[in-house]
Amino acid sequence: MPIRVENNGQTFHLKNDYMSYVMTVEKEKYLTHRYWGRAIASFNGSRQLQMIDRGFATNPFADDRQFSLNSLPLETSTCQNGDHRIPNYVIRNGNQHIVTDFVFTDYEIYNGKPDIDGLPSLEARDVEVTTLAIRLVDQTQGLVMILHYHLFEKLPVVTRRVTFENLSDKTVHIENAGSLQVDIASVDYDFLTLDGSHTDEATINRTRLRSGIQKIESRRGTSSPQHQPFIALLETSTTEFSGEVRAFHLVYSGNFQAQVEVEQYGSTRVQLGINAEEFSWQLTGGSRFETPEAVMVFASDGLNDMSQTFHQLYQNHLCPEPFRKQERPVVLNTWEANYFDITEAKCEALATKAAEIGIELFVLDDGWFGHRQDDTTSLGDWFDNREKLPNGIKGISEMVHRKGMKFGLWFEPEMISKNSQLYQKHPDWALQVKQYEPTEGRRQLVLDLGNIAVQDYLIEMLTTHLRTGSLDCVKWDMNRHLTDIGSLNFPSQQQGEVAHRYVTGLYHILNTITHNFPTVLFENCSSGGGRFDPGMMRYMAQNWTSDNTDALCRAKIQTGFSLLYPPIMMAAHVSDIPNHQVGRITSLETRADIAMGGNFGYELDLTQCDELTLALITAQIKTYKAQRDLFQFGKFYRLMPLGPFFETAWLFANETDVIVIYFNGLARPAVPVKYLPLRYLDQTATYRLVGTNDVYTASELNFSGITIPRIKGDFKTLRVHFKKC
Repeated sequence: MPIRVENNGQTFHLKNDYMSYVMTVEKEKYLTHRYWGRAIASFNGSRQLQMIDRGFATNPFADDRQFSLNSLPLETSTCQNGDHRIPNYVIRNGNQHIVTDFVFTDYEIYNGKPDIDGLPSLEARDVEVTTLAIRLVDQTQGLVMILHYHLFEKLPVVTRRVTFENLSDKTVHIENAGSLQVDIASVDYDFLTLDGSHTDEATINRTRLRSGIQKIESRRGTSSPQHQPFIALLETSTTEFSGEVRAFHLVYSGNFQAQVEVEQYGSTRVQLGINAEEFSWQLTGGSRFETPEAVMVFASDGLNDMSQTFHQLYQNHLCPEPFRKQERPVVLNTWEANYFDITEAKCEALATKAAEIGIELFVLDDGWFGHRQDDTTSLGDWFDNREKLPNGIKGISEMVHRKGMKFGLWFEPEMISKNSQLYQKHPDWALQVKQYEPTEGRRQLVLDLGNIAVQDYLIEMLTTHLRTGSLDCVKWDMNRHLTDIGSLNFPSQQQGEVAHRYVTGLYHILNTITHNFPTVLFENCSSGGGRFDPGMMRYMAQNWTSDNTDALCRAKIQTGFSLLYPPIMMAAHVSDIPNHQVGRITSLETRADIAMGGNFGYELDLTQCDELTLALITAQIKTYKAQRDLFQFGKFYRLMPLGPFFETAWLFANETDVIVIYFNGLARPAVPVKYLPLRYLDQTATYRLVGTNDVYTASELNFSGITIPRIKGDFKTLRVHFKKC
């Protein structure tokens, strides 16, 4: 049994071949964390809890001054009764008190993991996951807290979430609803986060843990490009290739907080969940509240080991099922080719060139609807702009299909322009606070997705477009963050729920649409990577990784996101030069090699390319298609950390082929001779360098490595292909 219960129901040992996670019940009341790491045969308490009479300690048992909650390694916090560290929950009752006393009562173990009502979660068959549900009760207030632990049997993964239930007839308000807390008995860690901004997402930041609280968060209404809802604790000696990692990721697309507290007596508390700032949930008698799912990954062999677990987990258990094993098409997106300047003639000319060079999916981006000429108007008016497209979207779709390509269309459903028919009809549908003029961003407002009428409108609108059969792909964009987070649809005592209801409303729309149209490929976008999180990826098989298409920037961005997401989830396009975001000039070869490190496509005006350029692009597409299975479904490894000169190297490997992409970044003088060990090849095999008769053993390539030739000039790539003999 992967979950063992021992010591008369007081010890819980979650175990598979890769890791163990152990909890015990102390004083028949408090659920404590005892161990999380490499798999151990059994747990008999060799690491004893150390109880010491400390200054300023409070004692829940008056006759035991050594027992204090403030130093006990807990699986969930207490509130105002002895645990002074960051809390995982806060519940305020009608008397305005937040004291609670949750006591362990019982548990349940069962195969499988149920869906979470109204929230996305990882999916698995009963044989793949075993669940432990631990029930804690506050008898005084009639409140129940259920801690759910889902153990994946073939991966070093536990996912966690919490259910709050109110069994009384009194209303309480949840003011903090964390998904996960764990107290780890060490402070000797580095703290890893992915931070950034629009067009500069997923910067890897690694700092030494220090005393006190270290925190990342979003209060923007989305997971945001500023911080991925992810943190990791690394042994200080951990590299890409060795050392232990404990990683945490939230399956949620709204405001979040991820924090650690280095405690005075040598432990580290990790807490992850919905951001407690500006959050409140009215829990009436007989109701329940579910938190988002949080993912915990243990890795014993460095960051690449951690990434392999996340990649397998998300590709096999998060990605929409129809696309888990389905090849993704090579795409041409019209945005940087045409921006808003769309006509039928331009679309047909671009589609003709696209079909000739081997493009498989033609995506018409912004500018096709309402009276849209720029970004100041028409969001919400999702009808064809017949001045630009006399035969409508159906005509464009039929033209693209005749040329042998699939057709995709851009939407930004969550937004509304003041200059739109929809706003004139329903100004109350925008997020807003009474007596205040709502704040515009990008000349647009945000729809109140917590409003059921808004949800129904968007579902009907999208269904109308999708039911025609004209669309094979939808690019779903979201280009501003939330302000004026209030709703005219809810009473004052529920205004603290609006931000979370926005997210659950979005999930309801996505769940309905993707369920009804399961073969349509949805691409997530929020000005690029602004809402690239596991919650969105439950409904959308890929993400537009960043609006920044510059090869050097993308090498950094894609490296960062690769810590968590497999390349098949990261859309990457070859764009024009000088690059439209930073003005940099890089070779077509470099732009293609970096884009092949993601879900491959193009975003430039093919009608303006000369014959030589078109011939090179045709060859690139042919090369990618020949190795598509390797790039999209092979294993991906980072062979070196991203250096100060943006030098990096990626390895793609499957059962038959290995491709290394090396990027030199910025040129510099007196570069040392570089040998690049490949590390992850099949040790029992030999490999032939494609294009030669040279054959090498895997051990030579893994440990001795290949020589990186002297490269002069900035932004050069080297692609090396080996085939298993």
